Amino acid sequence: RFLKMEEFFPESFRLDLEDERNAFFELCKEEQIWICKPSCSNQGRGIFLIKNPASVDTLQAKLHSTEEHLLNKRVPYKAAKARIVQRYIQQPLLLEGKKFDVRSYLLIACTVPYVLFFAQGYVRLTCVNYDAASDDLTVHLTNQHMQKKNSLYSQLKDETVWRMEHFNSYVNEKFRKTNGLPKDWVFTVFTKRMQQIMLQCFLAAKHKLDRKLGYFDLIGCDFLIDQNFKVWLLEMNANPALHTNCQVLRDIIPTVLYESL
Repeated sequence: RFLKMEEFFPESFRLDLEDERNAFFELCKEEQIWICKPSCSNQGRGIFLIKNPASVDTLQAKLHSTEEHLLNKRVPYKAAKARIVQRYIQQPLLLEGKKFDVRSYLLIACTVPYVLFFAQGYVRLTCVNYDAASDDLTVHLTNQHMQKKNSLYSQLKDETVWRMEHFNSYVNEKFRKTNGLPKDWVFTVFTKRMQQIMLQCFLAAKHKLDRKLGYFDLIGCDFLIDQNFKVWLLEMNANPALHTNCQVLRDIIPTVLYESL
């Protein structure tokens, strides 16, 4: 069955579309956290948190200023910068007190006919314990490029990436009984949910794909699990990081590439 977007994707608005932009500014009058990120970017570049009405006003003024600048220059396409704002999930599941997400892979191996494959990836953790109120982005963003900015990264580097087997054992030990989870939840329920979400996203976008022999793409999909063990898709990356700067990545990334090719 098809999922409703609110079942797996945090409430989001495109700031380059006037109707969605206005809907967002109308909605976010209260104290709540949103995450603002540019499209077509990676490594956490350009991401910031919106945490109060003052930061909303700043964003609104900035967008207005940008639009006026484009109008004055008579740019044909007068849209605001392509960004989205996404409701921040403030109660993520934590591993040893740290925020994490899961990077897994969708391989579109062929478009004539459509052939898709799924690959388990790895878990990305922050260096320091989670605090929703913190202004430090390394507390909120788990990617390695962002974690490198934390002074503890050099000594904790290998602890910021877990194998899925390690994650599965941890969930079995720490959460299985207290949360009534089936054994090996990570490799059963969670994995099936990731596949279901990836497939739905592919079906939504496949009409935009060129169909030609030899076309393929490896997509990195980032998932977050909240305290209720609900699975959220954060984003899908058309240019996923393939660096191998710690032992777990040295074991996983070459295999993903080899199997893809």
